[in-house]
Amino acid sequence: MATPSLAVDASLAIPETEIVERFVRASGAGGQNVNKVSSAVELRFDVAGSPSLPEPLRARLLARRDRRLTDEGVLVIDAQRFRTQERNRADARERLADFIRAGLAVPKTRVATKPTYGSRLRRLDEKKGRAQLKRGRSQRNWE
Repeated sequence: MATPSLAVDASLAIPETEIVERFVRASGAGGQNVNKVSSAVELRFDVAGSPSLPEPLRARLLARRDRRLTDEGVLVIDAQRFRTQERNRADARERLADFIRAGLAVPKTRVATKPTYGSRLRRLDEKKGRAQLKRGRSQRNWE
């Protein structure tokens, strides 16, 4: 029997053993239920140490400036949108999959180009016009 896993896309799946979930009490309003039931989910996934992520994908995910990533490379997702633990758990897993999917897209490399002759002329004309405007402001013969 295969181990259960979180499917990110057709070629990538995260095993359950790499996902750590902790159930805590949700913050905010909720009446009597909020003080008794641990419905919020704190999901942790070690991006830096995960053997199931390819190296280029891991590097792209760690390079993102995401406040949910700790200094050790652990992604922490808090889910408390819903009232039930099961829906919050599914929400946290979907957000983890979305985070990883966002790193799957390889950004295109920028091809360096030179500015056109016309754009250079327009830039210089703009600079001359700006200088003329400023020069006109500083003249002191007001009489």
